Amino acid sequence: MKKIINDPADVVAEALTGMALAHADLIEVHRDPDFITRRGGPVQGKVAVVSGGGSGHEPLHGGFVGHGMLSAACPGAIFTSPTPDQIEAATRAVHGGAGVLHLVKNYTGDVLNFETGAELAMADGIEVTSVLIDDDVAVKDSVYTAGRRGVGGTVLVEKIAGAAAERGDDLAGVAAIAERVTATVRSMGMALTSCTVPHAGKPTFDLGEDEMEIGIGIHGEPGRETVPVERANGIVERLLTPVLYDLPFASGDRVLLFVNGMGGTPLIELYLAYAHAAEVLEDRRISVERRLVGNYITSLEMQGMSITLLRLDDELIELWDAPVQTPALRWGR
Repeated sequence: MKKIINDPADVVAEALTGMALAHADLIEVHRDPDFITRRGGPVQGKVAVVSGGGSGHEPLHGGFVGHGMLSAACPGAIFTSPTPDQIEAATRAVHGGAGVLHLVKNYTGDVLNFETGAELAMADGIEVTSVLIDDDVAVKDSVYTAGRRGVGGTVLVEKIAGAAAERGDDLAGVAAIAERVTATVRSMGMALTSCTVPHAGKPTFDLGEDEMEIGIGIHGEPGRETVPVERANGIVERLLTPVLYDLPFASGDRVLLFVNGMGGTPLIELYLAYAHAAEVLEDRRISVERRLVGNYITSLEMQGMSITLLRLDDELIELWDAPVQTPALRWGR
């Protein structure tokens, strides 16, 4: 195992220290329990938006804390759900009197721990609503889930729900926007290589030199099939075709196209993949009106990518375009 770390047991704690120092103008890192909040404390009268999950998916979730996106994020251990006490503490810290929305990826541990954290906060009178993100079309159930996994669509839900909160929507309104995005976003990913969890010290799964995994999960859990490696255009079509047919997306739709790297994929390859995905959509008369390309929800150093499509309308475009100022996503200010 070759990694730029000290002790595997200290990776998350030391990374949080670095994050706090690097982005002190935007965020605050709290300890014991660990959570990240937008700098300056809760915004009175504004709905707070909280998410979280296992570390190792950076910049998700802590990198999306700030104006126009998340109020707080709870980082668990590598690929491990945050604990209820983290979630409760983060919820309390950002509550500004207008309620708190929890955005939860559909993994069993995340779902259970966010439910418990919400119950603890609500016992003290904080109103909490939760929205489940389950955009992965690859598999119905997996090692980590009952039902579809929450993957690349999480970034889009966090951005758009955060913008709705920023414009002053009430808790029911922000939750409704988040639900609308989850209902119309679909994703699928693939891997050329496994990743290595620091405390494990060996790859999570095995792939031959000429093999790739289609439908991979962000923790390295298996997908639909292991197949021979293909050229980029073939890979794009293997991911995009089931995404298109699932909703389904149709001629005349307006979409946001998100090509995401899994941590070890060069940006040049992601742009190459984006070009073919955009071509396929153009041929189907689906209009790409917004786009995002880069490593935004990763799996440590895994080589691979995911493709996400979100069906857009005028309001969702307005919320996507709204100003955002976080460590990993910034525009409009």
